Amino acid sequence: MDSKGLGNRIFDGFNYTFLVVSALVTLIPFIYILAVSFAEPEEVLRRGFILFPTTFSLEGYRYIFSTSTIVHSLVVTVGITIVGTLINLVFTSLLAYPLSRQDFDGRKICMMLVVFTMLFNGGILPTFLVVKAVGLLNSYWALLIPNAISAFNLIVIVSFFRQLPEGLEEAAKIDGCSDVGLLVRIVLPLSAPVLATFALFYAVGHWNTFFSAILYINDSKMWPIQVWLRQIVILSQGGIGDSTQFDQNFVQPPPQIIKMAVIVISTVPILLVYPFLQKHFAKGVLLGSVKG
Repeated sequence: MDSKGLGNRIFDGFNYTFLVVSALVTLIPFIYILAVSFAEPEEVLRRGFILFPTTFSLEGYRYIFSTSTIVHSLVVTVGITIVGTLINLVFTSLLAYPLSRQDFDGRKICMMLVVFTMLFNGGILPTFLVVKAVGLLNSYWALLIPNAISAFNLIVIVSFFRQLPEGLEEAAKIDGCSDVGLLVRIVLPLSAPVLATFALFYAVGHWNTFFSAILYINDSKMWPIQVWLRQIVILSQGGIGDSTQFDQNFVQPPPQIIKMAVIVISTVPILLVYPFLQKHFAKGVLLGSVKG
């Protein structure tokens, strides 16, 4: 018993050590980004790699917010995220509900078409030509309509709807509830966990919208935050602030500080959404999972 207990303790200690090291390796890049964004320019230039700045500075954030570029792009991104998530949930629920009904004759064909889109798609150029043909270029609708429904999310929500008790549907119909009323008053309230989960998935996808914006949006004033992040980080274009807003002794922060500050600004808002949906997250994933 003692040798077995000792072996279990050694094994547990190894697991805990491995998990702690893995967590630190994962967190170090985030700590580095946060530390550099709040560090003094002289310290960044002198030390290079910083995890704990000796002095804190907001010069990078002051420079970024000296013009309305980043603020406007944040407003654009928030609008795209809210409107896009609502469109996703509405369209996905409206399609998932009839596909979950046993009395819907064409559900098998529709499900086959949905699964087909997961395996095959037209590609970038055909999609671009379709968006252009319907007049959505340089419009926010080009970022919302083509991705209104995720096939994978739809299949999971259909599976969840099928698990709802049939007795509720029968009782609602006896009370004179229509199909729309059944969906709005019975199905959707009972599906709050899974809908909250996929609302988070959709919201993160819209918040990180980048490639579609590059393809379809030509006006820089309409760019979301991720496109501006590309301009700053990838292309090293740090001149987004307005140095005229500062005194004559002002020195523009190094590009490294500006890059890290923009990364923090573009990441923190969507992270703050998760705590409000956390209680539904694990439950929604488990309830909506496909069971054999």
